[in-house]
Amino acid sequence: MTTDAEVSACAGLVARGDPDRFRAVMAAPVDLRRMLFPLYAFNLEVARAPWVTKEPLIAEMRLQWWRDALAEIGSDGAVRRHEVVTPLAAVLDAQATRDLDDLIEARRGDIEGWSFASSEEVTRYIDRTAGTLLWTAARLAGASDAPAIRDAGLAHGISAWLRAVPDLVAKGRHPLPSGEVEAHIAALAETGLAALDRFRQARQPTQARPVFLVLSDTRAELRAFSANPGTQPRLNPLVSRLRLGWRAVTS
Repeated sequence: MTTDAEVSACAGLVARGDPDRFRAVMAAPVDLRRMLFPLYAFNLEVARAPWVTKEPLIAEMRLQWWRDALAEIGSDGAVRRHEVVTPLAAVLDAQATRDLDDLIEARRGDIEGWSFASSEEVTRYIDRTAGTLLWTAARLAGASDAPAIRDAGLAHGISAWLRAVPDLVAKGRHPLPSGEVEAHIAALAETGLAALDRFRQARQPTQARPVFLVLSDTRAELRAFSANPGTQPRLNPLVSRLRLGWRAVTS
């Protein structure tokens, strides 16, 4: 059984490292927060692992540590004590450990950097990371429509990826295929919007709908990237809060 202190520790990690997801989770019912905060804290730690060292071997070891932790959770045996692993073990099932292991495998590309030959390769990477994360959260909350939910995760992930492009380029990475940068950004934004439209056409169970509060700004951001691919969107914070609040009330 996850304790309040363990969930609070995970919430603190998410608040500091992933404030957008933190706000979305805080708008969800308390029982869902007990699942979402450990899951998103795990995602944050895995996403950070390739970036906290310049030594590829150490980064590989950090990711392997998390793969080993998932294997322990999936085996129903003894699980290492850790501020994230311990509460995570209380909410994951065997399928989730397998799915999240693939998410970690995808993150190995972050260590040496990517060499995307096409926009399709970018979306494949985002699906394996952001798509898997949202699908896992929604499935654990009672959803079952994997294609639609992975579309939602893809849309959210593309928006986050496009926001990160300037920082990734500044770090010497290549987050987009070679060629016209703005054309790739616009095309990815349109891919995200199409995925979001497919998701909106599907019905999700009531108990899982708060998981999708994280999407509250996604359409606005993707539209902005599509219309002005050379400019980072600047959404009005008040409008964002109102949009999140409205969706929390109506979900």
